[in-house]
Amino acid sequence: INTEFNHRRLARARGHEFVSGTPSDFQFLSIPDGLPPSDADAVQDIPTLCDLVRNRMVGPFSDLISSLGSNPRVPPVTCIVSDGFMTFTTSPVASEFGIPLIHLFTIPGCALMAMKHLRALGENGLALLTDESQLMNGYGNTPIDWIPGMKNMRLRDMPNFLRIIGSEDTLFNFTADTTNRTSDAMATIVHTFEALEPDVLHALSSMIPRVCAVGPLHLMVDRIAREKSFALKHIECNLLEEHDKCLQWLDSKEPESVIYVNFGSIAFLTHQQLVEFAMGLANSDQHFLWVLRPDAVDGDTAILPEEFMEETQERGFLSGWCPQERVLYHPSIGGFLTHCGWNSTIESLSAGVPMLCWPCFGDQQTNGKFICDDWGVGLEMDGDVKRDEVERLVRELMEGDVGKKMRSKAMEWKKLAEEAAGEEGSSSMNLDKLLDEVLSK
Repeated sequence: INTEFNHRRLARARGHEFVSGTPSDFQFLSIPDGLPPSDADAVQDIPTLCDLVRNRMVGPFSDLISSLGSNPRVPPVTCIVSDGFMTFTTSPVASEFGIPLIHLFTIPGCALMAMKHLRALGENGLALLTDESQLMNGYGNTPIDWIPGMKNMRLRDMPNFLRIIGSEDTLFNFTADTTNRTSDAMATIVHTFEALEPDVLHALSSMIPRVCAVGPLHLMVDRIAREKSFALKHIECNLLEEHDKCLQWLDSKEPESVIYVNFGSIAFLTHQQLVEFAMGLANSDQHFLWVLRPDAVDGDTAILPEEFMEETQERGFLSGWCPQERVLYHPSIGGFLTHCGWNSTIESLSAGVPMLCWPCFGDQQTNGKFICDDWGVGLEMDGDVKRDEVERLVRELMEGDVGKKMRSKAMEWKKLAEEAAGEEGSSSMNLDKLLDEVLSK
């Protein structure tokens, strides 16, 4: 079930036949989100969506579940698997109809744990950050040593929402309240794997009923599709149309010679940040593949400097939205300049690709800290983007000794991720256990 806005985006990206149903009877349905209808192919206002999830979507979702229950052509609804951040919508309806609820958090355990302790910041005498510059000064470096399973945390490593101007209270309260409702579900799936976050997952298991680490999901789905040849290929649900010409360009490049640049599906840059990233890449003398969304620059068109275009025409490729999993697994990719969104992070770990980290908001600060400090596969970039630093860090990641060590460490995580997603791996066993103990009843 999608919102009508995302349903329309999915139809544009994948085709109307795709969203109307598949031969296996997997169907996409939709409910209104409460915003005026729009055909924009862009990110909606996130604070407004948070408010609507909390206050406006329960009725439409309840009506949909009720209509399914009265449809003789549809089996009865026996379980609701809900994005963990939709619990204000799904939990009341699950309770109303007596249907088991399972939360799926598409963030790592460390981010979920940090979000569950957001309100404890004030209880421990720490004021919320009010200015982005505080992240990098002494106050942002204030140690936080009281969160279970998380070591060497600083205030700046906690989830924050500062780059969404004027929305701190809405997003803070929504996130804190949502992640403190994990007991509403009879089980919680976290998109991670046990070897990656053993301490955090152990601590979460004492706070949340039936925590299951299940991931990397894309590796598990790929394995199931290979092993069960009679099954359909898994359903790909990108909301943006993918462009794959970049793969042909990558074919012409040397192994581990290209840095992949992508800031995800919802993060924004200012025009000045775009220019600084562009000139830093140009000055680094490295080959790069850069994915630029049409709406990547907040409130403006993404126009790159003419100087950048002239200097990089022989060693750079600018692309629309791309098949990221295939890109990261391409042998020519040697590094990933990323906003540290969790999909990008776990896909990079699974592909054995080290990262250059520029977290923007939400869980990305926490992800970035663990990438660099705990998992040893990333270099941290200052939030205030400067071309000289971009140039230096790109060269260090792609050519330096530190980058080589991180690439070796990333390959270790790749092996562990593959083991977890294997038929006898921890994630597969956890999923089987969830099916046996929860869904079968």
